[in-house]
Amino acid sequence: MENFGIEQVLKNLGVQEKNNGTSTGSKSTGNGEELKSYTPVTGAYIASVTATTRAEYDQVIDTAQQAFLQWRDVTAPMRGEVVRQFGEKLRAHKEDLGKLVSFEMGKSYQEGLGEVQEMIDICDFAVGLSRQLHGLTIKSERPGHHMQEQWHPLGVVGIISAFNFPVAVWAWNTALAWVCGDVCVWKPSEKTPLTGIACQNLITETLKENDMPEGISCLINGDYTVGEMMTKDERVPLISATGSIRMGKIVGQTVASRLGKSILELGGNNAIIVTPEADLKMTVIGSVFGAVGTAGQRCTSTRRIIIHESIYDKVKDAIVNAYKQLRIGNPLDETNHVGPLIDTDSVNNYLNAIEAVQKEGGKVIVEGGVLEGEGYESGCYVKPCIVEAENSYATVQEETFAPILYLMKYSGDVNNAIAIQNGVKQGLSSAIMTNNVQEAYTFLSATGSDCGIANVNIGTSGAEIGGAFGGEKETGGGRESGSDAWKGYMRRQTNTINYTDKLPLAQGIKFDLG
Repeated sequence: MENFGIEQVLKNLGVQEKNNGTSTGSKSTGNGEELKSYTPVTGAYIASVTATTRAEYDQVIDTAQQAFLQWRDVTAPMRGEVVRQFGEKLRAHKEDLGKLVSFEMGKSYQEGLGEVQEMIDICDFAVGLSRQLHGLTIKSERPGHHMQEQWHPLGVVGIISAFNFPVAVWAWNTALAWVCGDVCVWKPSEKTPLTGIACQNLITETLKENDMPEGISCLINGDYTVGEMMTKDERVPLISATGSIRMGKIVGQTVASRLGKSILELGGNNAIIVTPEADLKMTVIGSVFGAVGTAGQRCTSTRRIIIHESIYDKVKDAIVNAYKQLRIGNPLDETNHVGPLIDTDSVNNYLNAIEAVQKEGGKVIVEGGVLEGEGYESGCYVKPCIVEAENSYATVQEETFAPILYLMKYSGDVNNAIAIQNGVKQGLSSAIMTNNVQEAYTFLSATGSDCGIANVNIGTSGAEIGGAFGGEKETGGGRESGSDAWKGYMRRQTNTINYTDKLPLAQGIKFDLG
């Protein structure tokens, strides 16, 4: 393995060359087959974990269930204190964990640091939330009665995360679930198992220092078959799954068949509308970062730019010129803008999408392709590509997890652009670039963007943890992170208390017994 200081990073995070991939805190086993992690940066082997066996999985769930019985009785502010301490460990290891994210996944080091900062931010949010898990007081129609609503923890929460945000999305779920009184079992992507080991090591230390049960945070590893153990398991009342629409439909149907709950965060086909009153400089920055950040492997990556015909050529030329300034290479070199795709399968999907859209009539205006030569030995580095296309093309309708940007025109008013933007089956993130207040509020209205995220004068990519994150339509409808997303990790209970010596029935029903 080429040395970028990764050996020391792994040591600092307690990641060994061969790691047990099943963990319930201090206990871990390693009877499953070996799962090797290779970096897309150089193609080199980093380390390995063992996949979780069925027997090991059942041990994990048993341990988690036992931990839940104790954890739910810990006061919410005390649970918040444990999360606060975990956040402090993340602060202390931010550079190491950010570097491991970058090296194992391939995103830029700055984005790796940003992802760990998201973890820290959601821990801070959860600490405050631990003193605000509020219900409602409701006026009763019956004299001498008090009604209230309260929230209780669900139990074991199963988390299935994707490779593109190997640690942040787990933290979005766990930080909230933990303060709500739940315990968590996490299956990271089989493409990024080492970051999961590192995070588990940090929370294990935190739990041990607070004399808390090890089963509050559990780790399992493996391919989709390990995930299926959780989705089919009635002992896991909630599954939070992040990934492709295809995967989400399988998870959603499986969990629904046992009447469990699911939080689904699936694909996006995100667009930026550019009106004649847009600021060109802001448009270029938002569009280019949205399209090439994380090499186009964010669920919020910008896939489509919908530009008014009167300014189309000016905007197109500005974006094309900006692409000429992009530097592609080792993501740990902070002078580079774009790192590699996660693996060669993703490279093939990228190449196939470019070929397919051209057959449909798309015109390539910034050429794509695979980079070769020194520094590109992994075969995972590709050139960000721009294609002029129609929204109706089958290829444009699908999400390709790669840096391919489609440009298209609209005519008339902003409603025509909104119709194009909404004309896909995904509904995650959207944006409009305009200094026209009427256009901005039309975009944000009930007849505007149909996405879960709608931005004005910023791009589609990147979200603060204070707002609920998620999308509509085939994006799955789930919500994570801020606002009142915490309610998804709890069960609602309505209470009615009669403090009189009479028992009147609701709706004035009479039921006399003599």
